[in-house]
Amino acid sequence: MHVRRLTLDDLDACGRLAKDRGWLPERHKWTLLFEVGEVYGIDAPDGDGLASTTILTRYGDDHAVISMVLTASRYGRQGLARRLMEHVIAQAGDRIVSLHATENGRPLYERLGFRTVGHVAKRTGVFGGEHSGRTRPATEADLETILALDADAFGTDRSPLLRRMFIFGERVRIAEGGFGHCWRNDDNVVIGPVVAGDEETARALIGDLALDVGGEVRLDLDLAKEDLAGWAAEHGIGAPWQVSLMVRGGDLPGDRARQFLPFMQALG
Repeated sequence: MHVRRLTLDDLDACGRLAKDRGWLPERHKWTLLFEVGEVYGIDAPDGDGLASTTILTRYGDDHAVISMVLTASRYGRQGLARRLMEHVIAQAGDRIVSLHATENGRPLYERLGFRTVGHVAKRTGVFGGEHSGRTRPATEADLETILALDADAFGTDRSPLLRRMFIFGERVRIAEGGFGHCWRNDDNVVIGPVVAGDEETARALIGDLALDVGGEVRLDLDLAKEDLAGWAAEHGIGAPWQVSLMVRGGDLPGDRARQFLPFMQALG
């Protein structure tokens, strides 16, 4: 089966494939991934949409993220995910490659040379609390400051992605030594990325963003940051669903201690 580069003309087909696997269509999210990443797929032999997809997003010359590894249920266990994974790993070249893996996908990634370096729990709920008074709404005039903070913490250049925050997202907030962003998905508002010099600043950014948008929010929390996870639970953000953070080709760049929430699991 032939691997091809998908375009926005394939967006509806990607949504149908996601729904086939029990995921939400997430059209807003997929559109961003098409803009900043390389979306690959295999057409279904029966002519009905896509059989499988995978996305590669490159950050500079050092790091790349793989995401949206989906195979139609009727084509499961036929090697399509492995074929697409091998294709995007080759496209990544010498970059360190990371991804977030479900338990279902983890064995394949291990066979391809990925190792687990951490665990992330999706937590959702309605945040209860008050504004911290420590953050303020950011404007595009703050963008260069935000990009500098992120490059220092993330260890590579993801400015093409972050420059889209003010269009893609619901809110961007900034604090001394940190920033946070949130964006609306199909069923909630996802908070991320959040980069901060310390956990107190991260809590202020997360809480203020959650209160700004109201309603249910989602946090993808690094389980190594136990105090932050406990704080989130105390403020109404619970119901965790866990995935593994996996890496191939070396160690993740940057300072993980200052990376409190990813932009989304699909983008790291």
